[in-house]
Amino acid sequence: MTIPVPATPFADPAPARRLERAATALTANGFTAEILDDAVAARTRVKELIPEGAGVFTAASETLRLSGIDEDINTSGRYQAVKPRALAMDRATRADDIRRMLAGPDVVVGSVAALTETGSLVVASYSGSQLPAYAGGAARAIWIVGAQKVVPDLDTALRRVEDHALPLESARAQVAYGQPSAVNRLLILNAEPHPGRGTVLLLREAIGF
Repeated sequence: MTIPVPATPFADPAPARRLERAATALTANGFTAEILDDAVAARTRVKELIPEGAGVFTAASETLRLSGIDEDINTSGRYQAVKPRALAMDRATRADDIRRMLAGPDVVVGSVAALTETGSLVVASYSGSQLPAYAGGAARAIWIVGAQKVVPDLDTALRRVEDHALPLESARAQVAYGQPSAVNRLLILNAEPHPGRGTVLLLREAIGF
């Protein structure tokens, strides 16, 4: 299913100079930042970054789905994919096991709702299932970020969440689950204190919400 993305400023890819400012700020804040041409390049780079056999959790993300990264990780057999294992477990009897699996994988791969030019990552979530791994539970984190998600500052990032990403995700959730989404939890990553843990693959093209 393809959710139409409205023609708003929040859907327009940021120009090269803004991507470079964001990447420079991310690096200053302790993240590893790479600017790549497109989702194809990100797909290749993710394979290079994750060692075969690693336990990998893919957070729910249109960016991962559209790029093929979600499928690469969860169906290729190269990794110990966390999501298929969790989905196969009984939620009523093994909820604690599922929670622990999602919170502390070797690697978490996902995206964000916004990236500021000052080097902060903003993540909005309905359930919060990906947030523990993002915040520090995973040994490594990789975020793939489309160029349209780059905004000047935190205030603009929060507006992007509410005015752009949430309506699109709500439309998707309504079709998939029969109910709209909500920003029940919000995570802001201002810096990465552990060098080498967090990698941001910043694309020159727009992808995802």
